[in-house]
Amino acid sequence: MRTCLDRLISQTELNSKIVREEVEFVTSRLEQCRHDGKISNEAFLDAGVIQGALEMIANHIEMGVPNNEVEDLIQQQLGRADRLEIKHPGLDEAVEEGR
Repeated sequence: MRTCLDRLISQTELNSKIVREEVEFVTSRLEQCRHDGKISNEAFLDAGVIQGALEMIANHIEMGVPNNEVEDLIQQQLGRADRLEIKHPGLDEAVEEGR
């Protein structure tokens, strides 16, 4: 999950399309990882919080929320992603295997 957020941060022009594409990737990967037994159901549910936050961030961008506020929202998710990786080691790697 951390890598997904890092990818968004690295964008020179972040727009809602890019964020929604990342949401679609995360959604499909989490479902596939859970189906394949690479992540637990608990990890799947916990990661859903970041997935939902990314959807919210895309909505904020579409509503014209200033870039600095969008960046703050993403930064908040970085902390959450770090805590998720501590709680569910290997979650980020499992998601990124599908890239």
